Amino acid sequence: MKTFPSIFNDVIGPVMRGPSSSHSAAALRIGRISRDLMEGKINHTLVEYDPNGSLVTTHKSQGSDMGLFGGLLGWETNDERLPDFLRGVDEAGLKIDIKYLSYGAKHPNNYQLTLTNDTESHTLSAISTGGGMIVIEQIDGAEVSMSGDYFETLVYLSEVNDKLLSHLQSDYDFDDVGFRQGDRNFIEIKSAKPVDQKILDSIAKYKNVEQIKVLNPVLTVLSRKDLAVPFITAQEMLTYNEDKNLSLWELAVDYESMRSGLAKEVIFEKMRDLSKIMQAAIKTGLAGTKYKDRILPSQSPNFKKKMDAKELVEGDVLNTIIMSVSAIMEVKSSMGVIIAAPTAGSCASMPGAVLGLANSSGMDEDAIVQGLLVAGLIGVFIAEHATFAAEVGGCMAECGSASGMSAAAIVTMKKGSIDQALAAASIALQNSFGMICDPIANRVEAPCLGKNTMAAVNALSSANMGLAGYLHLIPLDEVIDAMKKVGDQIPNELCCTNKGGLSITPTAKSIETIGIGKFRSC
Repeated sequence: MKTFPSIFNDVIGPVMRGPSSSHSAAALRIGRISRDLMEGKINHTLVEYDPNGSLVTTHKSQGSDMGLFGGLLGWETNDERLPDFLRGVDEAGLKIDIKYLSYGAKHPNNYQLTLTNDTESHTLSAISTGGGMIVIEQIDGAEVSMSGDYFETLVYLSEVNDKLLSHLQSDYDFDDVGFRQGDRNFIEIKSAKPVDQKILDSIAKYKNVEQIKVLNPVLTVLSRKDLAVPFITAQEMLTYNEDKNLSLWELAVDYESMRSGLAKEVIFEKMRDLSKIMQAAIKTGLAGTKYKDRILPSQSPNFKKKMDAKELVEGDVLNTIIMSVSAIMEVKSSMGVIIAAPTAGSCASMPGAVLGLANSSGMDEDAIVQGLLVAGLIGVFIAEHATFAAEVGGCMAECGSASGMSAAAIVTMKKGSIDQALAAASIALQNSFGMICDPIANRVEAPCLGKNTMAAVNALSSANMGLAGYLHLIPLDEVIDAMKKVGDQIPNELCCTNKGGLSITPTAKSIETIGIGKFRSC
C-alpha cells in the first residue's frame, strides 16, 4: 500500500527526549509495537545487532537501548522517566540480552528481537529509517511492512483458513487484509480505526484461530486506504498552484490536510503547539542545563551574556540564531524535551533559524507557524525522494535537510515569493552536499552543535540570496535527487558509525574511553 510523508510524522516530530531520533525515538516505537505483540507481558528480550550496521557502536551512546527498553515498558518518546530507564527495566523485572550477530542486515539501523514470556515467544525484525520513522519488516518469520501508522490486527492460525480470510476481505471495509506465511502463520488486518470488539470475538470463534494480537499505531498521523496527496514534488506543487495562487505555507496546509485528513485550522494550531515547545526549549537552554552524561557543558547562557554586552561581532539576527541553536542542542543533550525537526541530531538548525529570526525581528506567532509549515513541506519532498537518516546519507541528510527547510521558511517569513523560497532551499541544499556524520566520543553533541549552527547560518545566507534574486540554477527536485545519490556514495565509515572523521581522532577516542570529566582533568 502506497503512503506518503506527513509533515507531523516524518518531518517535524516526534516530541521526544534523547540524543537521536533514529536511535532513541525510533527504537522506542519499535519497543512499543513489540510490547503490543506480547500484550504487555515480556519476561526476556534478546536483541541482536549486525556488526555491519551502526547499532553495535551507537546503541548505548546514542540512546537505542534507552529508547528500545522504554518502549518495551510502554513509555512515550517524551516520558520524563527515560533518563532513568535502567531503573524502570529493573523494577519491571525485564531481562534483556544484547548480542552482535552477522545476519546480513541490509540497513544500518536493523533491530532483530526475540520476545519471550511464560507462555509464548515471538520474533520481530525492524529498521529505523530516520527522524524517528520505522518499518517493521518481519514478525515470526513472515514478511510484513508496518510503519506504525495503522492499527494492525494479527490473527494467528494453526492452519490456513481460507474461509476466514475471504470473510475478512469481502465483508468488512478494512484498509487491507492479507495472509502472512512464516514460522507462524497469521492474517494481517490494517485499519485506520481499532477493529470492533464484536468483530474480534466473532473471528476468535473460527476454526484454527489460535491468538489475536492488536498492535496500536505509534505515529501522530495515521494512514488510510486509497491515500492521496495533491503533489509530491516541488514541480507538481507549482502546477497544482497555477490556478489557486496560494502562498507556500497555504500549500503546506493543503498537502497536510489531504495527507492527514485533518481540518486546515487544526493543522495550523497543531503547528502552533509545536512552535511553543521549540520556544520553551530555547528558554530552558538559556537558563542553563545540567546533565552528568554529556561531553559539552552549557554554553548558550554565556553566549547570551556576551551578546547582550555587545562583546560579539555585531549582527543581532545572526547571533540570536546561533544562540537559539546552541540552547536547543543543550536541552537535547541534557535529556530535555525537543522536537526532531527533521531529526534529533539536527533538532536545533531549523527551529533555531526560524525562531531566532522571529525573536530578533519581533515577528508574531503566526509568522513562526507559517515558517514552520513551509519547512515541513520542503521536508516532505526530501523525505519522499531522499532520506533524513545520517546512517544512510551522513549529516547532509540531517543538518543539510534542515538547512534547506529553514531557508525556504525564512524567505516565507520575509514575505518572499514561492520561487524565491524554492531557490533558497535549492541553494542551501547544494551547499550541504557531502556533509559527513562523525560524532566525537560517539555522542550527538560535537561536532553536531557546530554543524547545526552552520546549517542555520547557511539557511540565513541562502534565504537572503533567494530574496535578492540569485540564480540557483538546479531546480529543487533535481537537487534532492542528486542529494540522495551523493548520500548513497558516502562511505559507511562516515555515516554515524563512529568509524571515521573526527570520531577516530586520538582526542575523541580518549574522551570516549575515559570520559569527558577525566579527560578535562588530564
